[in-house]
Amino acid sequence: MDSRQLNTLLAVVDTGSFDAAAASLGISASAVSQRIKTLESGMGRILVRRTSPATATPAGEILVQTARRMELLEKEAELQLEGRLNSVPLSVVINADSLATWFRQVLIDAATWPGAGLNISIEDERHSLRMLRRGDCMAVVTTESVAMAGCEVDYLGRHRYLPVCQPRLARWFSSGDFTWQTLPVARFGAKDRMEAAFLRQELGDFSPSPERREFHIPSYEGILDAVLAGLGWAMVPESTVWPLIEENRLVQLHPASLEIPLYWQRWKVESVMLDRLTDSIHAAAASSLD
Repeated sequence: MDSRQLNTLLAVVDTGSFDAAAASLGISASAVSQRIKTLESGMGRILVRRTSPATATPAGEILVQTARRMELLEKEAELQLEGRLNSVPLSVVINADSLATWFRQVLIDAATWPGAGLNISIEDERHSLRMLRRGDCMAVVTTESVAMAGCEVDYLGRHRYLPVCQPRLARWFSSGDFTWQTLPVARFGAKDRMEAAFLRQELGDFSPSPERREFHIPSYEGILDAVLAGLGWAMVPESTVWPLIEENRLVQLHPASLEIPLYWQRWKVESVMLDRLTDSIHAAAASSLD
């Protein structure tokens, strides 16, 4: 495989179009098209969907993963030869709750790595693995315990969540003005079904009322603010809400909790920088997760 062709494939996938890839590489769009066609001809299959945005096919995703690994190792080798080890950004996918809680220690650690870079993307922990499969990142925090091909997986711990709401809303719930089927709920987005998982765990079969109000707030801090304001109830990490419960600013609606097992999946490559990030992840998780 020609490194120029692989770099062109990465540019097309990252920018979403042949024209944008051409601009980023400083070549013509026809040159981009020719390199992709030559690569596809050599591999004997289509690697890029000519859609808007352009995306990699399953075969293309395999090459994208390969290209990104080669890029990391090449840059790391260059930096080692130059006596530096801290200039290649590491791309990571993590869920918003983890980023706002236990992962903060990783950010503190990264601040001590001169010149280090972290490219962090937010995705629900049940869906983050597909970004690793596509080659969008080097590692993910996920609920999937089975290692993807070419990756290794480690157990991090359990993140415990409590069902909480504002005291006034809790009083209305206790008096029968609301039921679990009608109580307004705040969550990160459509993919976030944590409250449904909790209710199935405690109540068995559960279906919300069509009248139930739902608030989708794509921010951990925003959800917490919404709950404190009385907008609805939510499943929130215990480490965050317990002080607010003790201050009577929030009420735990049910004595049970929901525990989400978290795993760290990363490329199976010998990389000093990725190993350093992994060590920091393990230390942070060990001090905060159950």
